[in-house]
Amino acid sequence: MSEHQQTLIEFMRQQADKLAVQTLQHIGLTFISLFIAVLIGLPLGILIARKKQLSGSVLGVAGILQTIPSIALLGFMIPILGIGPKPAIVALLLYALLPIIRNTYTGITGVDASVKEAATAMGMNNWQILFKVELPLAMPVILAGIRTATVINVGVATLASYIAAGGLGEFIFGGISLNNTNMILAGAIPAALLAVIFDFLLSRVQKLNFKKIKAGTYAMPVLLVVLSSLYFIPNAYGGKLTAGFTPEFMGRQDGNLGLESKYGLKIHTIVISDAVMYKAAYEKQLDVISGYSTDGRLKAYGLVVLDDDKGIFPPYYAAPIIREDALRKFPELEKTLNLLSGKINDSVMTDLNYRTDYLHQSPERVAKDFLTQHNLWKPARGQSNAGIVRVGSKIFGEQYILANMYSMLIKGYTNYDVSTKTGLGGTKICFDALTNDQIDFYPEYTGTGLLAILQASPETINKVTQNKDSTYNYVQQEFKNRYQIKWLKPIGFNNAYALMMREQQAKSLNIKTISNLKRYLNSK
Repeated sequence: MSEHQQTLIEFMRQQADKLAVQTLQHIGLTFISLFIAVLIGLPLGILIARKKQLSGSVLGVAGILQTIPSIALLGFMIPILGIGPKPAIVALLLYALLPIIRNTYTGITGVDASVKEAATAMGMNNWQILFKVELPLAMPVILAGIRTATVINVGVATLASYIAAGGLGEFIFGGISLNNTNMILAGAIPAALLAVIFDFLLSRVQKLNFKKIKAGTYAMPVLLVVLSSLYFIPNAYGGKLTAGFTPEFMGRQDGNLGLESKYGLKIHTIVISDAVMYKAAYEKQLDVISGYSTDGRLKAYGLVVLDDDKGIFPPYYAAPIIREDALRKFPELEKTLNLLSGKINDSVMTDLNYRTDYLHQSPERVAKDFLTQHNLWKPARGQSNAGIVRVGSKIFGEQYILANMYSMLIKGYTNYDVSTKTGLGGTKICFDALTNDQIDFYPEYTGTGLLAILQASPETINKVTQNKDSTYNYVQQEFKNRYQIKWLKPIGFNNAYALMMREQQAKSLNIKTISNLKRYLNSK
């Protein structure tokens, strides 16, 4: 049964083991960070309730931390804490702090002054008033803060998969990349259910009388510790080498599925964003990664591509794909975009990527330098009423460079204006934007078109991937028939998927091919 015919229930049943592991990781991450946030936030809330002059600055700092975008916060953590659960836990606890501190402060300062006076009159000291009067009376408000923090953490924890910390985000981001709705829903539905269930359970706890149920007060931290420990159950794994694969690579036939079926490769794998996996390999946190053959970070980080000796990676020749109605609307567009055809080979693209990925030059500068060097750059003609061409791109350096080249060519060679919508995430987001008339064209790859969009059968894949031309001809014809989308002339480079290792490590272990890697992993 092909992927797009499969029902959600069938997919979830088929992936039940993986779904269970990801759910446990998700619960564990949520409650490890929540537990630490309570340990920090509760005393801070009590402190600022006692010393009100500190409340403005403490709540202000906690508020600022919560406004930092979660992806950016994870990015800040990686240089300090590396990849894996540590940066994810720190980011999550920072998000959980504000509601816990604020509600502890509000709950304690909201206790009736006459009640505290009565307690003082009975001879209670400050600590006794805190534990026997203020905290029990403030507990419903404090629990409301913990409840809010829990729901926030369940949502933000989906991003943990970007930095190899696991969780239900693996399915969500894999599905977005693979144009697989079942995979997206398999991660999104359990995540939403967890948020609803934990919110409901905490709402029940909130209504308990903590002055009467002392055991409940002591049980809460124990329960948090138990839920936190769930993260480590699926992580108990030992192995010779550790691989870091992107969510998209994990679910593709020309990825982990093909490595398992054609090579029989079994390797300890963690899911990670391609934004950080190269650096993680360079820093020896990963041994094998799923990279791209023209990526500039290959050169920057001393990595080497393992030879795909059984041919699971099809040709990935890049070309712009454009809706046929956009070609009719902008008659000069095809000729202009084809100016780039045949101009960029693998080594040139690797060098351009190196300039953005490692030398941190802007994609605009790299694009302009290349066009100038090849006598293709012309100054923009200026505003006109000929229409606006909307250029899209995926979310990695190479696509930004290509989108900028195309923008400059359109502005220099036609009277059209340009609107760029770059960084559109994975294949699904870009392709959906194209078919839904949100963009007019974007650069795509023949292998991605064949496997992720057309979802061709294994027989078709074997037949059409013998050479680059047969792959191109097949996707060109099928896209025209199914979607009224035209593949323009190939740009010239083949950015195939590849397995990579540090060059020094590959040499020392005598691993040159994927079969060599499999033999090494199977050796005693």
